[in-house]
Amino acid sequence: MVVTYKVPLPTYEELDVEEVNLGGATLMAGSFHLGKYCEEQNDEFMLCRREEGRMKCFNEGKEVTACTLDFFRKVKKSCAAELQNFAYCIDQSSMMYDIYPCRKTQAVFDKCMLENMGIERPIYWYYSRPRVFDSKIRPKPEPEKPIEFPNPPVAPIPEEGLPDPIPGKMNSRYWWFG
Repeated sequence: MVVTYKVPLPTYEELDVEEVNLGGATLMAGSFHLGKYCEEQNDEFMLCRREEGRMKCFNEGKEVTACTLDFFRKVKKSCAAELQNFAYCIDQSSMMYDIYPCRKTQAVFDKCMLENMGIERPIYWYYSRPRVFDSKIRPKPEPEKPIEFPNPPVAPIPEEGLPDPIPGKMNSRYWWFG
């Protein structure tokens, strides 16, 4: 991507945040519970990105990262062995990080998360169903006004002597039926 001098770029201080130093298998293993734990921060970040663009949402992104770090620190205190076993199974079972070979270790991890942190694994399609997010930071957008046309089209007046077209005979979609 080419950037000119007119494009405002963030400073290093704005971008400086503690990183989540975990592998893909560990993130995959905790993803459902992480999504439920940090749902509000993530929804706020995605709403900001949608409404204002990527360059103005650094603070919301930092909140998502801080929530993720907080989540994995709490998991480390309460369910570290279960998460590690589940992540190891995901990592070793397939190259595509498939979860279906690891349902037994997943059940153990889910049980530990429910007992120790009170987070139940959401149903599989929970994150893809439509939801309404009520933001506490951003005001609701104003409803779109209907488009007003200055001069609406006028219906054509049929000329005298010409019959009105019959849809079945003259404009048939299935012309090969005759």
